Amino acid sequence: MQWEVVIGLEIHTQLATQSKIFSGSATTFGSEPNTQASLVDLGMPGVLPVLNQEAVRMAVMFGLAIDAEIGQHNVFARKNYFYPDLPKGYQISQMELPIVGKGYLDIPLEDGTIKRVGVTRAHLEEDAGKSLHEEFNGATGIDLNRAGTPLLEIVSEPDMRSAKEAVAYVKTIHALVRYLGICDGNMAEGSLRCDCNVSVRPKGQVEYGTRCEIKNVNSFRFIEKAINTEVRRQIELIEDGGKVIQQTRLYDPNKDETRAMRSKEEANDYRYFPDPDLLPVVIEDSFLADVRATLPELPPQKRERFQEQFGLSVYDASVLASSREQANYFEKVVSIAGDAKLAANWVMVELGSLLNKQGLEIDEAPVTAEQLGGMLLRIKDNTISGKIAKTVFEAMAAGEGNSDEIIEKRGLKQVTDSGAISAVLDEMLAANAEQVEQYRAADEAKRGKMFGFFVGQAMKASKGKANPQQVNELLKSKLEG
Repeated sequence: MQWEVVIGLEIHTQLATQSKIFSGSATTFGSEPNTQASLVDLGMPGVLPVLNQEAVRMAVMFGLAIDAEIGQHNVFARKNYFYPDLPKGYQISQMELPIVGKGYLDIPLEDGTIKRVGVTRAHLEEDAGKSLHEEFNGATGIDLNRAGTPLLEIVSEPDMRSAKEAVAYVKTIHALVRYLGICDGNMAEGSLRCDCNVSVRPKGQVEYGTRCEIKNVNSFRFIEKAINTEVRRQIELIEDGGKVIQQTRLYDPNKDETRAMRSKEEANDYRYFPDPDLLPVVIEDSFLADVRATLPELPPQKRERFQEQFGLSVYDASVLASSREQANYFEKVVSIAGDAKLAANWVMVELGSLLNKQGLEIDEAPVTAEQLGGMLLRIKDNTISGKIAKTVFEAMAAGEGNSDEIIEKRGLKQVTDSGAISAVLDEMLAANAEQVEQYRAADEAKRGKMFGFFVGQAMKASKGKANPQQVNELLKSKLEG
């Protein structure tokens, strides 16, 4: 049987406010346990929550960025459940009247096409605390530093049909919230976490299959692996005559398997009701206008501009616009070098490889945009060749200075004097007289293959400093002659 995968995602985005959503406690990551939990966060009797306006502004920014309906009358509700890291016995969230309604995201896929994924809603809520199992022998520790941290939960429509599409969607959300400055996107620290709702159905069937939710997946790689693992499990289960049970599951990356946590709850299991301590939030038109005026150029707009302004392909423009920092770096290089396609290649390939190797983000790059732009100018004015430029780039990454200093110090200046190159070629051809005769006796097809040998010998003789274009032109003339 042919199966179709159906995926919907819930992404919990930690908002980059200085304080929590209903208290003045700090949200700094990595503090000593229980040092950032106030009486409000602990749910002590007699305390009242006060809404953080900055969290509202950030949620509205996101809503406007995905062209969503903004709930100008939105309500906080109590989501009731009992767990050790939830001291109040309920979580303040939003149910029937969220702050952000229906919207959409256009996500770039690997084949260069763009797919539209619907966003059902995005609502504000507080985070729970954290249970710590490893550090306590036979017991569990509770750290309430995260309790009350502001989250924006972004719920997609079940529009994705593969794990790769799901990853593309999460990456698009990740880039967007960082562009907006509303989340740092640090998945390792839990700033952005993903719940994956996965089901399968026979191809052609309209009704959805029974879904399972994989909780708290915190890396792009694990999202893809967890979904593919769960898809395989569900298909094998059905084909063996079993039934998928709606449940919440955890992904274990060490065993590459999903494990059942509990049966999946429905909304009525949480007994939602409006929080009596919090008034409805009324967002005025003037507030919306003020927030709209602060929106930066967003990834889709930047991608389109890079295509139009710089003549880049959809793929190159998408990669370069994937983060605000990378886009800014690229534009700085272009402003110096004046060649967008050359800059795009170096930023994506050489710089990208260096950053991956060293495990760095682009804002930590050992080669600055100014240094890279300056080096590309030396390629353009024929001071160095593309091959020599790689040596210069490595030296810049090692902290040896800018390109001009390295070229001068190491004597890497390209030879462009035709007379000097001609002399090197004459000497090289004389040393390979037998191959020259073979070349001249060969047909066109064989000559094409043999020509590369002479180019290699010429570059070796010049220690890589001869201008490759001039070498090709002069060499062809001499061999034909």
